[in-house]
Order: sequence, then C-alpha cells, then structure tokens
Amino acid sequence: MSTRDLRRWVVLRRVRDRELSLREAATLLGLCYRQVRRLVRRVRALGQRGLVHGNVGKRSNRARPVADRTKAMALIRQHFSGTVEGSGQRFGPTLAAEHLAAEFHLPIPVPTLRRWMVAEKLWTRRRKSKQSHRRRVRRAHFGELVQLDGSFHEWLEDRGPVQCLLTMIDDATSRTLGQFTGEETTWGAAAVLRRWIEKYGVPQALYVDAKNVFVRPGTVNELAAGIPALTHFGRMCAKLGIRVIVAKTPQAKGRVERVHGTNQDRLIKKMRRRGIRTYAAANAYLGATYWPEHNARFAVEPLAAADFHLPPDPRLDLAQVFCLEEQRVVGNDWVVRYANRALQILPTARAKRYTGPKGRILVRETAAGEIFLVARTAAGEEQRLEWQPLAVAEHRPNYQAPRPPVPVPAPLAAEPAGFTRAGQPLSARQMAVRARWNQEVRVHIQRKQQRQHAPRPAPAMVGV
Repeated sequence: MSTRDLRRWVVLRRVRDRELSLREAATLLGLCYRQVRRLVRRVRALGQRGLVHGNVGKRSNRARPVADRTKAMALIRQHFSGTVEGSGQRFGPTLAAEHLAAEFHLPIPVPTLRRWMVAEKLWTRRRKSKQSHRRRVRRAHFGELVQLDGSFHEWLEDRGPVQCLLTMIDDATSRTLGQFTGEETTWGAAAVLRRWIEKYGVPQALYVDAKNVFVRPGTVNELAAGIPALTHFGRMCAKLGIRVIVAKTPQAKGRVERVHGTNQDRLIKKMRRRGIRTYAAANAYLGATYWPEHNARFAVEPLAAADFHLPPDPRLDLAQVFCLEEQRVVGNDWVVRYANRALQILPTARAKRYTGPKGRILVRETAAGEIFLVARTAAGEEQRLEWQPLAVAEHRPNYQAPRPPVPVPAPLAAEPAGFTRAGQPLSARQMAVRARWNQEVRVHIQRKQQRQHAPRPAPAMVGV
C-alpha cells in the first residue's frame, strides 16, 4: 500500500467503527462525500485490498510489444555489445537506439532501451565522483572563440596505430571540425585551422593549451626588446588577426575535452561498423558524414545572431601564411643557407633593388616542401626573389685545405734522471715537463727539415 492508501485505511476504519461520520472523513481525506461512501463500501467488501488501484501489478496498455524487446536485445547482443573498456567497447543506450532506428528500422525510446539493457545486464554505468568546477558561460557569437586541442587514442582499435585527432569546436555553438594527424604538430594544427577558415571564415580568438606548438618562452634578446615570442603557428595566427589564448588547466577548455570523450565513444564504434581500416579513409568519412551528423545533433544556436567570423584579407595568400618562416642574411656571394641547403639568389634587377649582400630576407617553406625567398620593402610590401639550388660542397666561403699529417717521431729511450743547478735530483713532475718540452722541440725540428727539402714550384712565365 502507498502512503495515501494507508492514510485512507486509518480514516475509513474509524468510519467503519462509527468513530467518524462520512462528512468528517471526507473533510479529513480531502474527498467528496460520494467518493468516501464508495470507498467505505469497497473496504467493507474487500478490506485493505479495496483501497489499492486495480491496475497495480498489471502490464501497461502502452507497453512495447514483447517481440520488440526480444528483437532489440538480440540485435544488441549480436552487433553492439562488447567490452566495458578498451578495444571493442560496447554501445551505450543512446548510440544503440540511433543505430537500431537507422540500420534495422526499429525505433525505441532511449529510456526504454536503457531499462531493457540494464535488466539484461548489457549496460552498467559506473559514475565517478569528480571535482566540481564552475562552468564558464558560452560566448554569445559564432566565431568569437574557437577551442583547439588534440586527442591521442586507438581510433582504429586493433586495425591501425595510435594517432592524434585534432579538433576545433566553436564555444558559442559547439560546431565541430577536425581531422586525424600523426602527431600534434605545426602542420597538423595549420591544416585544421585552414579547413575551418575555408568553411566558416577567420575566428576572432583561438583557445589552446600550453604546448610548444602554440607558445614558447622568449629569448633574452626578445625579452629585452619587448618582442613577442611567436611560434610558427602563432605567427600564422598573427598574420590572420587571430588572438591566441592559452588555457592554464584542462578544465578551462572543457568543451573540447568533452568532445574528445564523445568522439572516443561514438566515432570509434561508427568506424568499426563501416569497416574503416586506414586514417585516410577515416578523414574522408569525417568530412563527408561524421561531422555533418555530429553538428546536426549536438550544435546549438548562439545567444546572438551575428557571426563574428571575418573573411581572410584578400591581399594575403594563404599558401604564404600557412608555412614555416625564418629570417636569413644574404652572403657576399648572394647565397642563403637554410636547413643545411645553399640557396643561390639570382642577382636580377629585382633582387638588386630590394636586397643585397648582408641584407635580410625571409625563407618560407610550405607543407609540400616548396621554398620561397621573400624580400620585404620599407613600405611592408613583399617581393619574391628568384633562386636556384646550390650544392653544399660547392659553397665553401672559408675553405682551407687540410695540412698533410706530420709523422710523429718514435719515442726515444728513457733519459737518465736530471739534476738541478744545485745538484738536486729532479722530481717526477719536473721530469714530465722536461720530456714534453723535448718532444715539442723534436717535432719543430722535423717540420723545419721537411719544409727545407720540399720541392719548390717553378716560376710562372709571364707573357709579353
């Protein structure tokens, strides 16, 4: 009996024993007179069972058919079950319900499927107590702040090696984009950022962690001159007008961290269902299918309708932005050294106008390995210089031929112990100094004799 039924039983028993009237019982129970009279008749006929609802213990009229439950559990055991952790991890109720509806045309509500899976011991959710953090409020505009982070995981389980999934997520809308890279490198981050810019535009700010790909400590000269210390990726963002913000804790960029957890659950299982075995195929699947479905399900509307993305500066060539850039000094022979290579600048009229020996130029290398030499004018304009590769062996500005080896004279027999002017015998240290001095004198005499006996070159004939 419920608490309500027990309270009614106590009051109606007093009515039966003529301690209370029907009107007094109706006032106590908050019922009408006719309802109390019906309850009294049921209590006199059935006792306490007369107060229990007649549908208690019976199957609901809106319950799912038993055949649906049997079919759903069989499909989950065959296709979506697995281990609790690690490779071959099982599907959760939400993801399993989506695939049952999409693949087998069996739509089942998630709460119902979760209850069935728990009863069949196909799903258990162990929750760990975590330290509570105050959640940062979302930014109001799309493109106002974008978070970037990488996640190393066995994305292909036992079908491929561990790789990094670099993910970008908008803070206002949770719109997500990313791709697989071997490591979290400058080229990987630049590739993901370039895809975001081509799809949505240039964001206002980028939220990253303190890896050396994004930030680095300044040198002594930079700190003394007040020059900001930029990595190659930071320089790319500075050219595009993107402000780089460094997160001090993982919880600060919790939105992208939670997306990593979602991808490590859903993406792995979806790629397993499709039989994807290479990361090239995985990247194609991400762009064509996974990210559009992910954004359609999880993206939200921003608080403000204005889009804060800006188009790239039309004067900028993205190929010249997303590249490695270093400053070099032109040699007297118009040669620049870069990455153990000698680059010969062709002394054309353009080159002589914008640079020269001892001048400073920029060496840029793209992801494809293409190298550009750029001279910057006083007005800030960039001029490309023509160049050709030069063999390193040919470029020896301070080369000196090695001297022929001098034969080391054979050690002489041990000399007798010496004496000082006062007639005292020399110590072991004094004897070692005298022997070393004698050896140097012998080497000097031998070299002098070799120079004296060496053949002299014939005098050059001067033509009339």
